[in-house]
Amino acid sequence: MSKPSLVETPRATGRSTLLLLGPAFVAAIAYVDPGNVAANLTAGARYGYLLLWVLILANLVAVLVQYQSAKVGIVTGRSLAELLGDRLKTAPRRLYWGQAELVAAATDVAEVIGGAIALNLLFGVPLLLGGVIVGVASMALLAIQSRRGQRSFEIVIVTLLAVIVVGFVSGLFVSDLDAGAMLAGVVPRFEGTDSVLLASSMLGATVMPHVIYLHSALARDRHGVTDDPGRIRTLLKATRWDVGAALIVAGAINISMLLLAAASLRGVEGTDSIEGAHAAIVAALGPVIGVVFAVGLLASGLASTSVGTYAGASIMGGLLRVKIPLLARRVVTMIPALVVLGIGFDPTQALVLSQVVLSFGIPFALIPLVRFASSKTLMGDFANAAWLRWTSWLATSAIIGINVMLIVLVIRGT
Repeated sequence: MSKPSLVETPRATGRSTLLLLGPAFVAAIAYVDPGNVAANLTAGARYGYLLLWVLILANLVAVLVQYQSAKVGIVTGRSLAELLGDRLKTAPRRLYWGQAELVAAATDVAEVIGGAIALNLLFGVPLLLGGVIVGVASMALLAIQSRRGQRSFEIVIVTLLAVIVVGFVSGLFVSDLDAGAMLAGVVPRFEGTDSVLLASSMLGATVMPHVIYLHSALARDRHGVTDDPGRIRTLLKATRWDVGAALIVAGAINISMLLLAAASLRGVEGTDSIEGAHAAIVAALGPVIGVVFAVGLLASGLASTSVGTYAGASIMGGLLRVKIPLLARRVVTMIPALVVLGIGFDPTQALVLSQVVLSFGIPFALIPLVRFASSKTLMGDFANAAWLRWTSWLATSAIIGINVMLIVLVIRGT
């Protein structure tokens, strides 16, 4: 592909920009999946507003990351996984796929479990059966993408995102928030190993590695491949609006969850689980808020598991150069989640631990992304500016630092 260069082009109109929005909202679903619910509610219930700063910084990092992922897909016409697959020899490529697939599996466990919990809260459905129902429903959503195209899939996902917004933000309007404690929560600090574990979980749930791979494919598949610099500039402008708007919504939902737990669930026994948190929400804020919360959780599970399957297929296609139908992949990737539900492992703890796995997978996706997005050889005049390059490396270093801190604290038993 010839390297693009910058040229003057007419500004995209507001209407044309609006029509180009969508891929980032699909990616943003992963930022409000059941793993986020478990991590954020647990953090708020145990530590109040202490870890609010983690969510704020994680969402700022997510904006940088998702823009760069989409940019790489638009400029190169290749997904991140495909670029890695082109540059790695067979053995390293398979190993890279193995860790990426482990991350995708951890994501899927969280999403299916979260949807199963929601069905249990709403209708009393046993968790294992609920997991099967969520898996089957996600197949229906994937069928929309396969038969009706990506735009129709985006519309369905954005509709579910709207349900999630109502489900998780509505409780704030009847909660007694502490402004002083919220301000204190912006100051970075920890309180022991468990708070670091939760911070790592929140980080993994927010800067999700499988979505770093996915967004490059989403942007490329939605907008097509072009060498025209003017068209690329138009698409990148729309992408900045797309990413900014989508992650403002996702960030608001995540912060709302933590604030709700900090205001209404702190110190209440059993509220460090989703089921316990739901019971406490019903007791403190009323059954209507409880139902709305559970509906939001169900929408989160259904939407995110569909998006996660899409991401896994993109990773497999790019790194293994093997493509299998989305529906077939959905059947296979349901198995680990159903096993966890079937053996009776604590579902909320499984959700939190799955997000820690995601946190450890972030550098494997983020380091090559920043390298590719900053490469003049690959990106031409669209390569990252110096400020974006150094900011991205700083964010990557901070994520690695939190993971190392967690390992050290766990080994020391502090």
